[in-house]
Amino acid sequence: MMKNSIVILSLIFSTVAFSQQPVDSRAKEVVILMVDVIPMDRERVLTDQTVIIRDNKIAGLGPKLKYSKDAVVINADGKYLIPGLAEMHAHVPPNDDLESMKEVLRLFAMNGITTIRGMLGHPKHLELREMIGKGEVLGPRLYTTGPSFNGFNVKTAAQAEKMVRDQKAAGYDFLKLHPGLTMETFPAIVSTAKEVGIPFVGHVSFKVGIWRAIDAGYSSVDHLDGFIEGIVPDIENIPEQQTGLFALFIADRADENQVPKLMKGLKDHNIWVVPTQSLAEKWFAPGYTPEVFLNDPAAKYISKETVSQWVESKKNIVANEQYDPAKTENFIKLRRRLIKACQDAGVGLLLGCDAPQVFNVPGFSTHSELEYMVAAGLTPYQALKAGTVNVASYLNMKEAGVIKEGAMADLVLLNGNPLVNIKATQNIEGVMLNGKWLSREYINAELKKLEK
Repeated sequence: MMKNSIVILSLIFSTVAFSQQPVDSRAKEVVILMVDVIPMDRERVLTDQTVIIRDNKIAGLGPKLKYSKDAVVINADGKYLIPGLAEMHAHVPPNDDLESMKEVLRLFAMNGITTIRGMLGHPKHLELREMIGKGEVLGPRLYTTGPSFNGFNVKTAAQAEKMVRDQKAAGYDFLKLHPGLTMETFPAIVSTAKEVGIPFVGHVSFKVGIWRAIDAGYSSVDHLDGFIEGIVPDIENIPEQQTGLFALFIADRADENQVPKLMKGLKDHNIWVVPTQSLAEKWFAPGYTPEVFLNDPAAKYISKETVSQWVESKKNIVANEQYDPAKTENFIKLRRRLIKACQDAGVGLLLGCDAPQVFNVPGFSTHSELEYMVAAGLTPYQALKAGTVNVASYLNMKEAGVIKEGAMADLVLLNGNPLVNIKATQNIEGVMLNGKWLSREYINAELKKLEK
């Protein structure tokens, strides 16, 4: 009884002192008591654990551990602890406005997203990455591409080569490829990127195609871009403007007997895949209407101007004379089968939803992507791996993506078990980010500030 009283007293003092402020584990030890841990080393739950966090590292993990008397104690009885999640197709505003960038970062952070890969880079993002690393800006760990390579800004091989070298010298982590690249510019990007040692990621240009993209050695292909086109017979005789975004209008012509060959190519070339299924389901599917989004509580974090743009984008897709609701439903189902095929074939999947993009709100929609991955046939554990273990492997982040002694203490405390119901990732009690504990009270207060 006395021991329980001491724990409760410690909890009371910690809550009063720190509920509205982040607690820095570099200054004060943070202890999570009586928590059920999902370590992600394999599918299991470690029950009734004590987790000690010091200097942004897990200093102790076990059923009963001693900790310092001045530690900040979090009573997590009945709650679940998972590694921090990653968003591998994020968009940070590509401008000089640091405040707009901070808003997006905080939306991710308050949703337990502790690592992001920015997919439309800007020179200011390099500065932002450094500020986050130093703790001057609260936000997820940031990896960033440079400004995109596309058909408008890369028209010759010489331009392509120069742009690759410039971005490597500037310090970007990846090259972002967008549509419009040709069989003159694409090979120049690939050869120069391999020469200087910088990976290239993103879209697959129509004139390049998924098979050349595989041979070229993309680091990751995002959106399943080029997948469906690559299994449509006689694709070379179909004009690009007739195919629709991600082959929306020609998916009914796909030969699914070619899927095993596609999966083998991706696997053999170690190409990772970021499906962004949440983008496809919300933007294209007839059942996801603007009204559905406007009734989503997450909509209040997006400005009216942006919401209007998103609604218009949806209306434009549906108004296209080639748009067919029944065929679109089959397109969505085909994409789900491709995601499941990746999982079954051992192709590395990475969690990413493309937020903020049409009807996808930073942070919130990363959790939607988890739901869509499970709807595609993955188990909740496999979906969680795409946002934790897989990301750590892909980014070569040592001691990350798992919960064990000595690992990085990027953590999310949940009020339910996501291995039973993946929606439990949305019921967040607290976040450990870059050494700082963010309580539910703090998260609520910060989200309130971000409402539009």
